[in-house]
Amino acid sequence: MKRLVVLLVAVTVLAGCSTGDDAVAQGGTFEFVAPGGKTDIFYDPPASRGKPGPISGPELMDPSKTVSLKDFDGQVVVINVWGQWCGPCRSEITQLEKVYDQTRNLGVALLGIDVRDNDITAPQDFVTDRKVTFPSIYDPAMRTMIAFGGKYPATVIPSTVVLDREHRVAAVFLRELLAEDLLPVVQRLAAEPKPAAP
Repeated sequence: MKRLVVLLVAVTVLAGCSTGDDAVAQGGTFEFVAPGGKTDIFYDPPASRGKPGPISGPELMDPSKTVSLKDFDGQVVVINVWGQWCGPCRSEITQLEKVYDQTRNLGVALLGIDVRDNDITAPQDFVTDRKVTFPSIYDPAMRTMIAFGGKYPATVIPSTVVLDREHRVAAVFLRELLAEDLLPVVQRLAAEPKPAAP
């Protein structure tokens, strides 16, 4: 009987750890909602926007360094989830670079999250070959995406999340983007009032 009780307690503890629900949303207030299967989702007014969980990880081109969302305080941040194995990601990267070139002087940053690339040299070669100038987190196991929170659909690659200057989620695109899709959104967010200093 004692063995049965110990076994039941162990199973209950393990089951509680394996659901992942509490781990997914930890540290953030963002709740992903895609009504009607939309691929372009906007969160307005600004007060309705939630913040993602902690976003950080090893820098793709130099894994000894850590890249974090905190590195971009006060900036609009475009987060792009990509993989060098993904065809749409390969064509989208030049479009993202175009938006970055046109908006970086407005206080806009781009941050990639490279997923499912188990051999780090493949995405590194891709970044070098395409002359990508913005940093990426190397996240082969998708841990950064899981920490993002709100049950964000990490299986949709490429996908792009645009954060306002307070790093609240303002827009989500669950598809390949052209510069003309992203640019007006980023410009609108860059024009929003800057947050007051604490």
